[in-house]
Amino acid sequence: MASVSSLNSPFSEEMTWESLQQAIAASSGFQRWLAERAITNAQMRSLSQEQLVSRYLRETLETLAY
Repeated sequence: MASVSSLNSPFSEEMTWESLQQAIAASSGFQRWLAERAITNAQMRSLSQEQLVSRYLRETLETLAY
């Protein structure tokens, strides 16, 4: 069994974030969001997956906050 300190290591957090990014990027909601914005914003194509996922999460949370 892993210790609590090893579960909270930066390496573990980085692996978790990468896995989460991949799962979000593969989701239908993200793909729909990306398709809607790729047509209207050429700049979106130059962003990394991490930047796109972060923007998607931010916009989704802002929408839910209303």
